[in-house]
Amino acid sequence: MKKFYLFAILFLLAFMTACGSENASSENSGDGEWTPQKPIEIVAPSGAGGGWDTTARSVAKIMEDEGIIEEDIGVVNKPGGGGAVGWSYINSTNNPHNLFVSSPPLIFVPLNGQSDLSYEDFTPLSNLIADYGAFAVAKDAKWDGLDELFADMKDDPSSVTVVGYSSPGSMDHMQFVALAKEAGVDIKKIKYVSAQDGGALTQILNGSADVFSTGVAETVEQVKAGKIKVLGVTSEERLEGDVISEFKTAKEQGIDATFVNWRGFFGPKDMDPSAVKFYEEKFKAVSESEAFADIRAKYGWDEMYMNSEEYQKFLKEQTKELGSLLDELGLGK
Repeated sequence: MKKFYLFAILFLLAFMTACGSENASSENSGDGEWTPQKPIEIVAPSGAGGGWDTTARSVAKIMEDEGIIEEDIGVVNKPGGGGAVGWSYINSTNNPHNLFVSSPPLIFVPLNGQSDLSYEDFTPLSNLIADYGAFAVAKDAKWDGLDELFADMKDDPSSVTVVGYSSPGSMDHMQFVALAKEAGVDIKKIKYVSAQDGGALTQILNGSADVFSTGVAETVEQVKAGKIKVLGVTSEERLEGDVISEFKTAKEQGIDATFVNWRGFFGPKDMDPSAVKFYEEKFKAVSESEAFADIRAKYGWDEMYMNSEEYQKFLKEQTKELGSLLDELGLGK
């Protein structure tokens, strides 16, 4: 009987060792380099359409079409909480095959107390693009530029209603606040309303709101249709492309401020360095591809690649800068 128990224990140990070796080899090649052994999932922490979804699907398609990654890549939408639902999902799976795309809300949302998760709870892999904000009004609005708008707001900030898709203290709100502050507007008195149901443009067209704070790409079709006009954009220089090249920058109008909507990819916390290296190389290949250059041109995005280390430093600086702005508004936690 003792021999039987001893044999059983030895068999169990051998089985566990074999399983451990199999699991290790499933993610690391013989030379210690990490490679995916099952489909990769990219989470867009939002509904279909918009910046996160478009970026995730564009990158996934290029990776597959160009053979940058051999495994299948799927994109799933997990909207809610300004991104927090998607972040929570990644945090709970803790799997290097599960990634997500994000942008400044990953800083704003935790800073204003709407989520306990921040970029520090994940592994920044690579940033890919710089997107920019645009401020639009109805076609027949009295302002033709940001300089005229902010001149009125300096006299009476609350006389103008600003609408955006994000919640107060997040993307659309804060990009407007950043430029208004530089223009000398009392930002504590700015009237911002959130249209998370997607009705921001309707409010501009029916006159219930005055200024639409959004992304550049979201304004193009309505400008073409002659329904709205763009007073200014947050880029350093004029953007290239049909229609958007006509949009004046805030700097052109005497407002010495910019706001970049960076957008990149993250994985779970404490990823293996070899997995980080793998994804860095793949995202860099996407960034350098002609296919992604075409995507950037289509949406008015700029190239803004950062590897993991550079991204970490950038996010730390952004957190300090944007946190100060939120504190000034009384929206910091």
